[in-house]
Amino acid sequence: MTSRTIPTLLALMTVLAAPALAKAPKAPKPASEQPVTVDGLLAQARAAVTRGDTDLALRLAQSAIVQDPARPGSYIALGDIYADAGQADYARSYYNAALNIDPQSAPALKALSALDDARTSKTANADK
Repeated sequence: MTSRTIPTLLALMTVLAAPALAKAPKAPKPASEQPVTVDGLLAQARAAVTRGDTDLALRLAQSAIVQDPARPGSYIALGDIYADAGQADYARSYYNAALNIDPQSAPALKALSALDDARTSKTANADK
């Protein structure tokens, strides 16, 4: 073979392979290129809580707040994580933050009521 033949063969192989390459399925985007949404962050936070990874859940819920600070659901989710971890004061602060955004937020009002009920129960049991 001469040195001219190799470029010609390469060009021919490229032309013949082009239809097969065009039909090949596209690879999914790497995770780093997937859009990060508030809903996705909150879903990951719930999954982390289920696995018992409270630290990761807290970071994910905090990231959801950073991404959309005007969304009360993110504050409620973070409050829920703190409430589940037994940190009622932190939970209460995030429920109140949600109510500052939406004073009629039923989930935040319900969560605050549950915290108040738990506090009342603790106080009543301590008095016995």
